[in-house]
Amino acid sequence: MAGGHGNEQEPQEAPGATLAPVPPSAQPPEEPRAPHVGPVAEVAGGLPAVVSSLKHAWGEMGPVRGTRLLLKVNQQHGFDCPGCAWPDPGHRSVAEFCENGAKAVAEEGTTARVTPDFFQQWSVAELSHQTDHWLGKQGRLTHPMVLREGASHYTPISWDDAFALVAEELGALGTPDAACFYTSGRTSNEAAFLYQLFVRQFGTNNLPDCSNMCHESSGTALSETIGIGKGTVTLEDFDQADAIFVIGQNPGTNHPRMLTSLQAAARRGCEIVSINPLPETGLNRFKHPQDVLHLIGPGTALNTLFLQVRINGDVALLQGLGKALLEMEDARPGTVVAKSFIEDRTLGFEAWAAHVRAVRWEDVVEGSGVPREQIVAAAEILARSERTIYCWAMGLTQHKNAVGNIQEIVNLALVRGSIGKPGAGLCPVRGHSNVQGDRTMGIWERPKPEFLDALSRELGFEPPRHHGMDVVDTIHAMHDGRVKVFFAMGGNFLSATPDTELTAEALRRTRLTVQVSTKLNRAHLVHGRRALILPCLGRTERDVQAGGAQFVTVENSMGVVSASRGAVAPASEHLLSEPVIVARLAAAVLGGRSAVRWSWLVEDYDRVRELISRVIPGFEDFNRRVREPGGFYLPNGPREARFTTASGKAHFTVHELPRLELAPGQLLMMTIRTHDQFNTTVYGLDDRYRGIRNGRRVVLLHPADVKELGLSEGQVVDLTSHFQGETRVARRFRVVPYNIPRRCAATYFPEANVLVPVDSFAEKSRTPTSKSVVITLSPSTEAALPSGAVT
Repeated sequence: MAGGHGNEQEPQEAPGATLAPVPPSAQPPEEPRAPHVGPVAEVAGGLPAVVSSLKHAWGEMGPVRGTRLLLKVNQQHGFDCPGCAWPDPGHRSVAEFCENGAKAVAEEGTTARVTPDFFQQWSVAELSHQTDHWLGKQGRLTHPMVLREGASHYTPISWDDAFALVAEELGALGTPDAACFYTSGRTSNEAAFLYQLFVRQFGTNNLPDCSNMCHESSGTALSETIGIGKGTVTLEDFDQADAIFVIGQNPGTNHPRMLTSLQAAARRGCEIVSINPLPETGLNRFKHPQDVLHLIGPGTALNTLFLQVRINGDVALLQGLGKALLEMEDARPGTVVAKSFIEDRTLGFEAWAAHVRAVRWEDVVEGSGVPREQIVAAAEILARSERTIYCWAMGLTQHKNAVGNIQEIVNLALVRGSIGKPGAGLCPVRGHSNVQGDRTMGIWERPKPEFLDALSRELGFEPPRHHGMDVVDTIHAMHDGRVKVFFAMGGNFLSATPDTELTAEALRRTRLTVQVSTKLNRAHLVHGRRALILPCLGRTERDVQAGGAQFVTVENSMGVVSASRGAVAPASEHLLSEPVIVARLAAAVLGGRSAVRWSWLVEDYDRVRELISRVIPGFEDFNRRVREPGGFYLPNGPREARFTTASGKAHFTVHELPRLELAPGQLLMMTIRTHDQFNTTVYGLDDRYRGIRNGRRVVLLHPADVKELGLSEGQVVDLTSHFQGETRVARRFRVVPYNIPRRCAATYFPEANVLVPVDSFAEKSRTPTSKSVVITLSPSTEAALPSGAVT
């Protein structure tokens, strides 16, 4: 059986056929349909983005409903886009959404429905033979459903009975730590706060979340060096920056609205440097779809300089930039290094400088794959820029040395004094729409004592103090039988996590799995002895409770908290909001053990926000401030050059160059997204900007590596990952020659997650190394073996 979740051909079996369940990464035996590989797009946005947006919106929702919803996205009295966490401008246009946002809204606002009749028609085994794309296209879930022990089909269950079932299983546990409560980043602040409160009153800190798999490395790195695990810039800073460095990020696909800020910066002369293993169209040229006068023509050139770094060559490159800056300071004393800033507000400069001076240029070039003259050219841009913004995403956070990657960026910002002033600072760009807010609300397995003290003081109970389980711990604990109940507030845990086969087996060893979801996904088909699907309201839908129409809040990448109000009727009268689901669950599970008035709280979400304002610093007068246009900023000392570390100063850090010795025939693989997906949600089978259409099971290789490995374009190959003597196999991927550094490879997520070892994770942050996987390739065989088998 191959890795991933099936090829791009839909199985031919009719509903009702007798099929055995397939593993989550199984590949049907037929030959995968060859994707079409064409030229890489030269410009992002423009008319193709408009056409794609309308095609998805109108195709899923119809022209009237689709247009109505799109005009409510990111508006003052509308709903926050579920597609990413890029902030909204102060002055918003009529259409304040991007192509990816339009697709996300279309997925949620679709008129298609998954009813109890659908589950009566399709068994779990039959559904497991369908692709993730097909599953998502079936529509919105309408009723709570249960899969009873030994059953082949999900059947309807009442909400009261569903909560009673969860209470029964949780009540039978020997310890609260035998349950884990996962959270995705689309959960609102109100739902997240109530969720962590319930979990801690239940008695555990087992709160793994999607941040464990993406930006945990950013939070760890920044907390250690500047005193806060968040970025330090505002959207307005992009209007004042002299230079913007975009590192390990593809905004054209993952954060398209960011291109508007980059376009405005480029047009006024700001220099933009992108650093990435793949050249990305979104950083080449951009046409703003609403800029009618410029829709015809070449678009705005964004990149001043592109540095094509090897996968995980970032530490070497960033130290090379630091080394070049110090050499420029030696040649032009007093003009490059921000000595007063360093002396007054930092610690550790001398140790960092000594280390960087000792690094050999030969090692920098070898480690990064970037010529010295290009590194020096980028350093010259830094040297003449008085205000520099550094942006990054998961291209930096998913390596063993991920924390070091980000702390090297901090070093560069500190040496130039580029933190704590307008137009300068650090900008980790979050993917999910409220992943940053979830963490602010207390969704963390390692809560700070001050947060727990506040919960205890305000709510009269003693929260557990021992650390809980993160994602990696949770997978192991389920597999070992230590965790028997898995509850997911959103997300697609199975497809998002590493080591897909191991995760699937772990989930199957539980007594109960519960998924709070809007749409069908792979996680519903790989389950414990019993399973529940609890359908919830989406971000686009009106939420009416006893106190009237409600709104929720979210926190974007730059620490702004704002309101989000649904605009259309719910997909089903049987849906509950996430806050109500948590409140009813807590009441059923905790009963008289909790003094919290759960049902009263969710009659009016202002009551939840009032409670938040008494527990979490920065949310004082929450209900008034969030009703102000644009919301409000949370406190951020480093944004004002007040570093909130124990020393009160920012810290330079020293990191050795990573050493990765690849054996002959081995490549370093990273997983990436297509232009037609968001996280594990696959909107379509095209990657328009990279020129790949009608297929996802591809592996991108340098043409010279294709030749050296004895392969050919379009050949079907098996991928084998290697980690500490173990191997994992994903079968039947098509070879695509591509502009990627030598001895590097790129594959799509989540199809290649089966290759990511669960025990290969970043130091300190424990983020899985999805962008540092050692693989070999071989011509595909006819035999189908378990793709996650460890040999």
